[in-house]
Amino acid sequence: MQGTVASFDETLHHGSLLLDDGRPMAFPAAAFAASGLRLLRVGQRISVECAADGTVVRVSLVTMP
Repeated sequence: MQGTVASFDETLHHGSLLLDDGRPMAFPAAAFAASGLRLLRVGQRISVECAADGTVVRVSLVTMP
């Protein structure tokens, strides 16, 4: 799935995004830590990997081919 960062807490490293279909989704600090990223900014496009229960387990930047 892909979406746009709606919020990101630089101290606690968790945030939320809006999926392409308009649904909001939160991501925990563990998903951000799994990404290897150092910072996210509101408006950035990200990909989201989810577990079977729908929990976000990793976020990553969307890159152009």
